[in-house]
Amino acid sequence: MDTSCATAAARACDRIEDADGEIRAFVPEPGRRERLLREARMADQRWDGSGGRPALFGVPVGVKDIVHVDELPTRAGSDVPAEALAGPQASLIGRLRAAGALVAGKTVTAEFAVTAPGPTRNPHHLGHSPGGSSSGSAAAVAAGMVPLAVGTQTIGSMIRPAAYCGVVGFKPTHGRIPSDGVIANAPTFDTVGLFAPDVATLAPAAAVLCDGWRPSGDSGEATGRRPVLGIPLGPYLDRADAEARSSFEEWAGRLEAAGSTVRRMPFPDDFDQVRADQVVIGRYELARTHAVWFPRYAERYREQTAEAIRQGQRIGDDAYAAALRARGAFRDRLVAAMDRDGIDLWITPAATGPAPYGLQSTGDSVMSLPWSYAGVPALALPAGLAAGSLPLGVQCVARPGADERLLGWALDLESTLVGSSTPV
Repeated sequence: MDTSCATAAARACDRIEDADGEIRAFVPEPGRRERLLREARMADQRWDGSGGRPALFGVPVGVKDIVHVDELPTRAGSDVPAEALAGPQASLIGRLRAAGALVAGKTVTAEFAVTAPGPTRNPHHLGHSPGGSSSGSAAAVAAGMVPLAVGTQTIGSMIRPAAYCGVVGFKPTHGRIPSDGVIANAPTFDTVGLFAPDVATLAPAAAVLCDGWRPSGDSGEATGRRPVLGIPLGPYLDRADAEARSSFEEWAGRLEAAGSTVRRMPFPDDFDQVRADQVVIGRYELARTHAVWFPRYAERYREQTAEAIRQGQRIGDDAYAAALRARGAFRDRLVAAMDRDGIDLWITPAATGPAPYGLQSTGDSVMSLPWSYAGVPALALPAGLAAGSLPLGVQCVARPGADERLLGWALDLESTLVGSSTPV
C-alpha cells in the first residue's frame, strides 16, 4: 500500500472535489491540487522512511480561515481586503508541518469567528446548520474530506459544531495551543482546538500542538480507573431542549451502567450573571480587536458582526475590569466544587439540541458558555442521533490543565457512547 504524502494529498483533493460542491466546507482555492502535491512531495523528500516518520505524516488538515498560513490568504469569512488582514504564519501551522501534516486548505468560518454564518451546510442534512463559528472545519471532517481540522472557540465555536456534525471536537485549556497568527475575536476566551472523527485520531495532533504535553501515564493520567462524572443541575442544564435532556439522561445512565460514578448537583448558582459577564468581556475585547479595521471597513462588515462591535464600543473599562474579576472568582468556585465533590469530569449535552433547520444562524452556544468562560478544557463526543436523524453529542469538561486526562478518559467514554447510534 502506498503510504506517501503525495498519495494522501491526491486522495484528499479527490474527496474535496467530490463532496465540497454541496457541503461548502472549504474556502475555494484555485490550484489547490498543485499546491498540496508540491507540499506533499517536499514532505516525502524530507522523510523518506529511512529515519522514521513523524506523528502526523501525510495527514491532510483543514485550517479555519482566521489562522494565517503561508501561501494562503486569510479572509476570516469577511469582505475586508485580505491584504488588510495579512500576518505571519501561525506557529501552530509550523508545528503541524513539522509533524508531517499537510494543509489541505482553509475552512469556512463565520465572519471574524463571531455569529454571521458562512455558506457551509451540515453533511447529515444539507438544510440544517453545521454550527459555528468553526463550521467548515467540523463539516469537512464529518463529510470525510479530511481526518483532522483546526478550529477555534470563543464560547461554543467548536463544541457546538462538533455536536451538530457528529464528530469529536476538542477545546483545550485556554492558551494551551499558541494563538499567535490567529485573528482574534475575544483574546481572553479564544482557544485553538481540533476536530477529528474519533479520539484516537485527534490525540496525536493534540500532543503535537499543545504546549508541555505529557504522554499518557507520566502524571497519573492512565490510572485505569473510571472518572467520577458530575452533572450540573439548575438553570444552566435547563437551557437544553426536551429532546437533548431526554437523550442526555439516557447517555448518563449508559455511562453509569458501564461502571462510572455519576453525581448530580446544582451548579452554577449564578448562571445568569455568568452569562452577562461573558457578554461584557467578549464584546469589549471584540471591539478592541477591530479598533483599526472597523473604522476603515465598517461598510464591508455584516450587520451581526457590526452590531456586536458597536455594543463592545459602549462598554467601559470599569465594567470590563469588574467582569474579569468575576470570571476569576467563578473559575476558583468551579475548581473548588470539583474538589469538594470529587468530580473528575462534568458531563452535559454538547448543544441545546440537534442542528436547527436553516443556514441563517449557527445555533445557541449556551451549553459551552460557563466552561469557555472559565477557560477549562472541553470535549464533544458523538452520542447517537435525534429522532430526525441529526447527530447529538455529550460534552465532557475537565479541570484547568487536565487536557491529557480528559483525552485519556474520553477514549473509554467514547467506547460506551458509540453504541447509542440509533435515534433516541
